[in-house]
Amino acid sequence: MSPTTAQTRAASPPEAPGGASEFDAPPAATLAITPTLRAQLRRRRAWLVIAVALVLGAIVVLVVQGGVRPPGAALGADNPAPAGSMALVEVLRDHGVEVTEARSIESALDAARSGATVFVYDELATLGDDRLEELASAAERLVVAEPAFGALETLTPGVRLGGAATGAIDDIACDLPAAERAGELSDGQRLLTVDDDALAGGFTGCFRDGDFGYAMVTGPGGAGSEVTLVAATTVFTNDRIDEAGNAALAIGLLGASDDLAWYLPGPGDADAAEAPTLAELTPGWVSPVMVLLIAVVIAAGVWRGRRFGPLVVERLPVQVPAGETSAGRARLYARSAARGHALDQLRIGAIERLAALLRLPRSVGVGAVAAAAATATGRDAASVNRLLVAEVPAGDREFVELAAQLGDLEHDVRRSIRPDARPLPEDSTSTTDSTSRANDHDRPTGRRP
Repeated sequence: MSPTTAQTRAASPPEAPGGASEFDAPPAATLAITPTLRAQLRRRRAWLVIAVALVLGAIVVLVVQGGVRPPGAALGADNPAPAGSMALVEVLRDHGVEVTEARSIESALDAARSGATVFVYDELATLGDDRLEELASAAERLVVAEPAFGALETLTPGVRLGGAATGAIDDIACDLPAAERAGELSDGQRLLTVDDDALAGGFTGCFRDGDFGYAMVTGPGGAGSEVTLVAATTVFTNDRIDEAGNAALAIGLLGASDDLAWYLPGPGDADAAEAPTLAELTPGWVSPVMVLLIAVVIAAGVWRGRRFGPLVVERLPVQVPAGETSAGRARLYARSAARGHALDQLRIGAIERLAALLRLPRSVGVGAVAAAAATATGRDAASVNRLLVAEVPAGDREFVELAAQLGDLEHDVRRSIRPDARPLPEDSTSTTDSTSRANDHDRPTGRRP
């Protein structure tokens, strides 16, 4: 609602001939400008649709991740998920093997020194070279599942990663008892290659996949120990252990002694001194490429960048009248039901005009303007101050009434300072208020006359 609209409604209505007012007819119902819930939902339906789509997308992602990502650690001894190894551990315990979960490198070393077989699955390649060598020297039998490149370099020089197997493997290619009992491995295996130096050092490959490599390699470790490398975790997982000879191989490797230490290294087992730096992890070609890209960006900026010259003053193609600006702001206030802001604008304009009519300085306070207006019109100073400052509209009807009262106050002050002004009757305020309310009922709320 604009100030122009409020002032127009606050003006006194014209009188028909014979003293009868043109608003003597019953007033029409006041139209509410407060947006309803349905209107607000309709106005914000695009954002609501986007929010619902985001929520549904988040739910789908959570469901998919919950179904794809198994709970628990991979090859965890107490993990019943498909990627866990709880089935193998329970079978080993049924065979009389004491399985102990080693939570740290110290626990694994203590178990290794006591003669237990140590099973290691270092999924994130956490252990450094010194830790691996120490563990291989302490354990009589060390079984490593899916060894990383660093573990191969430390434990079995000459053994390399050979990729994935072509399918199930039934070529044992070694005389290891556990491999002979297994006879065949299921598909999903990975391969290791053994070079001549490793063969000369006593390493033997089992379950050969043609000329591509072996699914398992065994050989001597430090201090007379035995190290067995199983290229894939397929042999030990709950979902694949019952396929082909996977279970026979896993039980034969891990059940060779009465005690088994099940060790899955964690972040706490990493050696901070051996952690590679960012420069060591970065490939050698990254630095020159980054320098070249930076040079290209700078050259492109110099070539195509905008060169700022002196400021140029341009004439606007159109002029926006102040009345349209006021009407636009009033529509915004009406759309958001900001009665307080709209009434403040009306009050500011009324106070400025009253100060000018009463010949008051521009720096005068609201209280002085209210007192001067009350003196000029004969009204109560407290009621005038409440109208100009304090009273807050609770709804559209109260807002329209306050706007009309502001117009009445200006009208009375203007009449009181005219040279030919006559004393205002005591009921002039009430008569003017009722006439203004009749005028408001006749015109739709929120529209210009």
